Amino acid sequence: MPDCLFCKIRDGLIPARVVYRDELCVAFEDINPQAPTHVLFIPTKHIATVNDITAEDREAVGHLFIAAAKVAKERGHADNGYRVVMNTQRDAGQTVFHIHLHLLAGRPLMWPPG
Repeated sequence: MPDCLFCKIRDGLIPARVVYRDELCVAFEDINPQAPTHVLFIPTKHIATVNDITAEDREAVGHLFIAAAKVAKERGHADNGYRVVMNTQRDAGQTVFHIHLHLLAGRPLMWPPG
C-alpha cells in the first residue's frame, strides 16, 4: 500500500527501531510507548484491519503472536507477564490501518485499559 505508514517502515523508507524481522513480520518500538516495553508487530503483507484477514493469512497472523512471545521472552517478560492486543477500527483505537499487534510489558497493566 503506497500511503501506508507501516508499509513504509517495513520497506525501510521511514526509520524505526526495528527489534525483530523475518519473512512474515517486522517488529519495531512504538513511538508513543504506553509501557516500558511497547513493540508493534506487523505482517509483511498489508492487511488493513482484522475484518480483512482471510484464511490465507492464517500463518502470517499466527506468526505475529509467536514473534511477540519470542521478543517478550528475550526481554525477560515471560515470567512476570505481558499483554498482546490488536485494535480494530477507529472506536477501538486503530490509527494506522495495517494490522499490528501491540506487545506491552514492564509494569503492572490494569484492566479495563481505557
